Amino acid sequence: MKRPIDNTALASVLEQMGISDISCATIRQSGEIARTLEKLTGIDFLHLEMGIPGLPPAEVGVEAECAALRAGIASIYPNMMGAPELKSEASRFLKAFLDIDVSPKGCIPTVGSMQGSFSSFILASHLDPAKDTVLFIDPGFPVQRSQVNILGIRSESFDIYEYRGERLAAKLESYFATGRISALIYSSPNNPAWFNLTEEELRTIGELATRYDVVVLEDLAYMCMDFRKPLGKPFEAPFQPTVAKYTDNYIIMMSASKMFSYAGQRIAVLAISDRLYEREYPALQQRYNISRLGDALVLGVLYAVSSGTSHSAQYALAAMFKAACDGKLDFVAATSEYARRAALTKKMFIDNGFHIVYSKDGDEDVSDGFFYTVGYKDMSGAVLMRELMLTGICSISLSLTGSVQAGVRICVSQLNRPEQLDLLENRLGLFASSHP
Repeated sequence: MKRPIDNTALASVLEQMGISDISCATIRQSGEIARTLEKLTGIDFLHLEMGIPGLPPAEVGVEAECAALRAGIASIYPNMMGAPELKSEASRFLKAFLDIDVSPKGCIPTVGSMQGSFSSFILASHLDPAKDTVLFIDPGFPVQRSQVNILGIRSESFDIYEYRGERLAAKLESYFATGRISALIYSSPNNPAWFNLTEEELRTIGELATRYDVVVLEDLAYMCMDFRKPLGKPFEAPFQPTVAKYTDNYIIMMSASKMFSYAGQRIAVLAISDRLYEREYPALQQRYNISRLGDALVLGVLYAVSSGTSHSAQYALAAMFKAACDGKLDFVAATSEYARRAALTKKMFIDNGFHIVYSKDGDEDVSDGFFYTVGYKDMSGAVLMRELMLTGICSISLSLTGSVQAGVRICVSQLNRPEQLDLLENRLGLFASSHP
């Protein structure tokens, strides 16, 4: 059976967009390749490349934001430190779902977690002149790597595939011991592999970060979405695992985008440990005329890159945090829909000869959720991405995420209609028959 997309059409689009290596196409570029092919061919693609929430936004957030706008908040510049309502509810949310204590002062609104990571990279690179390098635990969110490249900050990385459990300590220390690492960044649950770092792994990270004075940037964009565990009950164990239990050298990024399906309003919170917020650095005094880390981040870096975060979105997030803490917004139950989609579609891939690349979390199978990773026989990520594109399936290569494994990332969030699941099964069958 003929594949939906012709090689010539794909080659023409890639040439038109100036993309010589499809595996290097960014998430947005991959989506644009597919959309251009849709216009050229009239064939609908399955968009598995971008994590656009496939659930409606939390209504309590929408209502709070609309009320703030009607009250006239849009005419006022936002306070750089953040709305008091958001800061207090963020502090409470951290206690309810992570069981950690961060004062409202250290809960800082940002324009999505992307601004949070961007600003944190800038700050971390200015703490100590000898520490000029950000370390990535890969695979990870590709845009964060782009951010350090844009900023001209040196980076190192390693693929955690072979370094889970006890092997993680020696690998991390080999980098930390150079004295050049200013910050470490990772996500858990992980984008793209969806593994979850264990308590012991987090303990290792925290203890080494303290010993070598490294700032840990913990990206919790998908917090409480390890659906194998009964997470998400406010103020009740089990809690979302976090490095904050094992070090004071942390900045946590909490985004509303996936938890509350509030991606369009670009709102998140940076939670800085009380001790780190108050810590003074001579290098910050020299650069920003502010020695205290938290104040330098807000009044030095964030002020320069945004002049504040949307007022109305802050009120939305405050309302969503409050509702979650009060037990009136079960964001974990809502987002478990992604686990259902992942379980269904993983089976489709496996039944058609694919395998899960990052398949294990220690002794457990990796959980089902927003993302997963697939490979096919001995195909490279670039070849697999291209061949799937010719079959009408859009993905991104794992190489884009810093992984050295062969495969692609699959995102299930845009599979919102039952007929899309039927179409995916049909196209995977077509793929398998074309690649025996």
